Amino acid sequence: MTSVLLDVVDSVATITLNRPEAMNGLDVATKDLLLEAVQSVAADPQVRCVVLTGSGRAFCVGQDLKEHLAGLKGEADVPLSDTVEKHYNPIVHALATMPKPVIAAVNGVAAGAGASLAFAADFRILVDSAGYNTSFAGVALSCDTGASWTLPRLVGRAKAMELLYFPRTVSAQEALELGLATQVVSADELPGVVGELAARLAAGPTVAFGSIRQAVAYSASHPLQESLAFEAEKMALTGGTDDHLAAVDAFMAKEKPVFNGR
Repeated sequence: MTSVLLDVVDSVATITLNRPEAMNGLDVATKDLLLEAVQSVAADPQVRCVVLTGSGRAFCVGQDLKEHLAGLKGEADVPLSDTVEKHYNPIVHALATMPKPVIAAVNGVAAGAGASLAFAADFRILVDSAGYNTSFAGVALSCDTGASWTLPRLVGRAKAMELLYFPRTVSAQEALELGLATQVVSADELPGVVGELAARLAAGPTVAFGSIRQAVAYSASHPLQESLAFEAEKMALTGGTDDHLAAVDAFMAKEKPVFNGR
């Protein structure tokens, strides 16, 4: 059984972490496959929306601590610093910067790097029994997988520091109040709600969505003048797309535009 599943249907790529017996903990083999899957869908022009989810009762509990402990004791060659640079950094970079929308379908607990992966998405749909736990400080580690960048931008610096310093389970309802959840649904509702949102995004102006995504990320760490220049670049790019021309034609004809992602 492969620990990462990739399924592409109607321009929606669904990546499923598939180690339910380990609550989708990230061992080296899983991280290798996840990196390959995320980079593949990021580069695939046929994919216009990406969904990341987990199998079983967890979304992802982060680093596989059993494998990690073996590394700490010298029983396996898996140093943590290596896996951050080799796996976590490129995985979250591809997830956060790909020029297309990303949905985290959080079907259960998301902890450590698992929570960080969800934070990197544009939309987070949580089941009502799910929760987040940053976990890192609880095992005397710093944060990784982009949490230092994404979490303060989602909840503000003060709340981010609290959640990182004092790890606890943040319920789905609290996550909704904090801005860590786009929507909270029942387990039965999750596939339909995520599917509807993914279909809507996949049918949208993909180049525009990707440009908006990149512009918002760019502005978070650049001054106004540079952000305006970046916006101008993206406006020039999207203004030359087939989708923009089709949308203007449809507007003038009082019709609904059909986007092809180009």
